[in-house]
Amino acid sequence: MTATPLAKEGAERTLFGHPIGLANLFGVELWERFSFYGMLTILGYYLYYSTTEGGLAMPQATATGIVGAYDGLVYLSTVLGGWLADRVLGMERTVFYGGVVVMAGHIALAIIPDLAGVAVGLVLVALGSGALKANASSLLGTLYAKGDARADGGFTLFYLGINLGAFAGPLITGLLQSHVGFHYGFGAAAIGMALGLTQYVVFRRNLGDHGREVPNPLPRPEIPRTVAAVAGFGVVVVLAWVTGLLTLENLPDVTTGVIVLASIAYFVIMLTSAKVEPIERVRVRAYIPLFIANAVFWSLFQQIFTVLAVYSDERIDWNVFGWTAPSNWIGSMEPVWIIALSPLFAIMWTRLGNRAPSTPRKFAIGVIGMGAAFMLFTVFSGTEGKSVPILFVFVVLGAFAVSELMLSPIGLSVTTKLAPNAFRAQMMALYFFSVGMGTSMSGVLSKYYDPAHELAYFGITGLVTIAVGVAVWFIAPRVSRLMEGVH
Repeated sequence: MTATPLAKEGAERTLFGHPIGLANLFGVELWERFSFYGMLTILGYYLYYSTTEGGLAMPQATATGIVGAYDGLVYLSTVLGGWLADRVLGMERTVFYGGVVVMAGHIALAIIPDLAGVAVGLVLVALGSGALKANASSLLGTLYAKGDARADGGFTLFYLGINLGAFAGPLITGLLQSHVGFHYGFGAAAIGMALGLTQYVVFRRNLGDHGREVPNPLPRPEIPRTVAAVAGFGVVVVLAWVTGLLTLENLPDVTTGVIVLASIAYFVIMLTSAKVEPIERVRVRAYIPLFIANAVFWSLFQQIFTVLAVYSDERIDWNVFGWTAPSNWIGSMEPVWIIALSPLFAIMWTRLGNRAPSTPRKFAIGVIGMGAAFMLFTVFSGTEGKSVPILFVFVVLGAFAVSELMLSPIGLSVTTKLAPNAFRAQMMALYFFSVGMGTSMSGVLSKYYDPAHELAYFGITGLVTIAVGVAVWFIAPRVSRLMEGVH
């Protein structure tokens, strides 16, 4: 560890040229993603495997739909995390308490059997992850001044931490699930989050005063009204379930619809709020096409945990030098590429500086690349059984990774740059809405996957995604102008 003084209002402690607080946020996000993706990778199998295999024996389409919907709800809950940070706790404390709730959720999955454990565990993990994710990224954004050329590189390194966790989590929980059972895998996820919380507390001082301020404190007279609103929402959900309006089968459709409506509401609030300056309002408008492109990207990418989880179990030949690897390791393959490529992308963006492609063009390249990568699965359409070589899938997921690095860490960075000062944490929640919309759509789309019609499924979804990316490419100059100086 090295400390480098910089001429600001005093000396800024740095690590590899970045604010030292990045290391703490890197660590807590690594362990949160370890626990999250470790659990998510085995969740679908837990839901649809037979009871003799330790699962709950749900229909396969229902199980993959639930995984997509749940993952979407995680990102929807970032609005609550953003609100808590802006109105009650501040970003830094919300990150900590979010991690505590995540750990409790994984413990519930590990020790409570059947659907009761799934219900309690997933609700807690969704709420905790929503609080932590929105605010860890926003908190990182506060470490860099607007216009700081290091920001994109810092967010790419942060993204490396996410993917280290995303690689190790499925690897360990997958092995445990295969050899000793699902609940041991869920238990490993809980231990991972506990390790993340421990390092966060030990090195908390490195964040200084960043994120401790509550930007828009909730007035005491509004507390009863807020509690009543939360209780009312809970009653509505229960009534929808009891009356059959909300079912396990339509959960991904409902989740997608709710996220769409919530996203529209958020954009309207920010575009009409008196707390938003005129230049900030223009930047929010510039964010809309990026929001849509991001959602389309993730609707394909997150099928790693829905369609591609089934594809891995039924179509991929996992024989590696005479040893058959667990099919649930599909979740660890793409992060290998991210780990290898993230430092290269960080160096590239730092060296290019303002000569790099504009943010809208980066988004366009990422979306086009994702669509093209998805279409590669058509190569083995028409074959039967576990005949798809694992090396081929590994290469395809490498294309996923390149596309992701063009878009996702840059998306986190540009969101903090375009955020109105009065809505910093909630703007990051809006970014995660776009991820959640795409993720829940991955659950909706998974219901249409059929191994007998792989050519149509992978071909159509890939082509539509490419078309969206091309459209973003052509409108990129206008979007860049609306961004008012943000590169």
